[in-house]
Amino acid sequence: MTTGYPTQPYQVPVKRYCRTMDLKPDDALIREYIHRHSQGQVWAEILEGIRSVGILEMEIYLLGNRLFMIVETPLDFEWDSAMERLSTLPRQQEWEDFMSIFQQCSEGDKATDKWQMMDRIFRLY
Repeated sequence: MTTGYPTQPYQVPVKRYCRTMDLKPDDALIREYIHRHSQGQVWAEILEGIRSVGILEMEIYLLGNRLFMIVETPLDFEWDSAMERLSTLPRQQEWEDFMSIFQQCSEGDKATDKWQMMDRIFRLY
């Protein structure tokens, strides 16, 4: 999309986390992964869990089989404790296992095992 994507304004200062993961290099699997993340396909419990741990916004982008996830949170958000809590919420591990057939990971991996944190190397403000 060459026109860009709108961003969500917040009433509080936010911070951003950027993470990456690779899907299996299989066009049919990638199409199905995209479908399972389309509106109305992600399980309600998963969306509720993401919000309940303090995540304000989450976006996933795709290039080839490489995923890039942007997560925006309040400044006082603590990634490790939030992800630990998220992993205990209803259906979360079931969702992780459901998605693992598409991802270059192992069944039973938690989201923190799959999604690798990226380092920011440049910033222009």
